[in-house]
Amino acid sequence: MRLIREQSVVQITFMPRLFPVNCYLVEEEDGLTLVDAAMEYGWKGILRAAASLGKPIRRILLTHAHADHVGALDRIRSACPDADVYISERDARLLAGDYTLLPEEYSGKIRGGFNRKLQTRPDRLLRDGDRIGSLSAIAAPGHTPGHMAFLDERSGILIAGDALQTRSGIAVSGVVRPGFPFPAMATWSREASLATVRKLRELRPSVLAVGHGEMIRDPLAQIDQAIAEAERRWRVVNKN
Repeated sequence: MRLIREQSVVQITFMPRLFPVNCYLVEEEDGLTLVDAAMEYGWKGILRAAASLGKPIRRILLTHAHADHVGALDRIRSACPDADVYISERDARLLAGDYTLLPEEYSGKIRGGFNRKLQTRPDRLLRDGDRIGSLSAIAAPGHTPGHMAFLDERSGILIAGDALQTRSGIAVSGVVRPGFPFPAMATWSREASLATVRKLRELRPSVLAVGHGEMIRDPLAQIDQAIAEAERRWRVVNKN
């Protein structure tokens, strides 16, 4: 496990060299907000990291419902019973095991792994623009239909979940990186993913923090590169 701090945000990385899975602790005056819950085995590490900061976990925000982002949720909630759990209204359905599409949604298959044994259910359902402490919730569909990102309004740090990856090079969700193809393989809609990253870029984040890979300071040029690559690759695919 590895910890890296950027201002009020601490990145917790499990298996950083082999299969990096990130979650984040965001410091607030009243305690900590945990963004994502990593893999199931990571619960002790998350609790140790929170203890090292000397503050309790008050809130648990989930970017989306994939197993590598909710794996330790039951254990963390058991250890922090007063912490409210937040997820988007749309991905709450995935969390509950309902993988059907809504009539207005893109018809592509919802992909990725889900923890069907998860017992915890959300206390609150997130909508675009909601404010949770210092974090603004941003609808960021594509990787999953109800994927969310979170912007720390104090610092401009953007926790983008799997809307982007930085492992094996920055990429929009759905663009295959041979060195780490797993986020692309688990992406529901490439078109929605690209639209989301264009939207996130307009926020002009100071730091990009993702679910898989290292944080990037001053990321705008690299986000532009990722957008251009996705446009180029998918334009070629569409022509074929």
